[in-house]
Amino acid sequence: MSSVEEFPDELSFVKVVLKEEFPAWAPHEAVVRFFHETMKPYHDSLEDVERALDYALVPEKGQGGFVMLAHRGEELLGALCMLKTGMGGYVPANLLLFVTVSPEARGQGIGGRLIKHCLAETDGDVKLHVELDNPAKRLYERLGFETKYAEMRWRSGDGS
Repeated sequence: MSSVEEFPDELSFVKVVLKEEFPAWAPHEAVVRFFHETMKPYHDSLEDVERALDYALVPEKGQGGFVMLAHRGEELLGALCMLKTGMGGYVPANLLLFVTVSPEARGQGIGGRLIKHCLAETDGDVKLHVELDNPAKRLYERLGFETKYAEMRWRSGDGS
């Protein structure tokens, strides 16, 4: 079920929980490209973005989440992808996977409003990963996110 919220300055939010719910002005493929292009230089491949959105929009137990679109009229200005982790407690129930704002719309508070709106729509705690040199890290800290752990990764021998 999708929802729409209007704001006085005409910034609106559309919550998408099923792939079929993307609005005509922002079809699934265009939103995948929007995430990929506007997150540069901290972007993921088109294939990884598409897999993430597909995972978020599956209503099966242990999967799911939502995609939130911020727009004015039919102009997509920002987007966020939230995943359910299937966990709780020591691993937060939600992962804020992607958040992005169109370069032309940055500096207008859209990213902060988008994140706040999504946090209000989300049940349970939320975690996110951010590169230490990403300027968005300051926004996340202002919104109340804190660095609790250092992330460490081990990569298998196949280079993935």
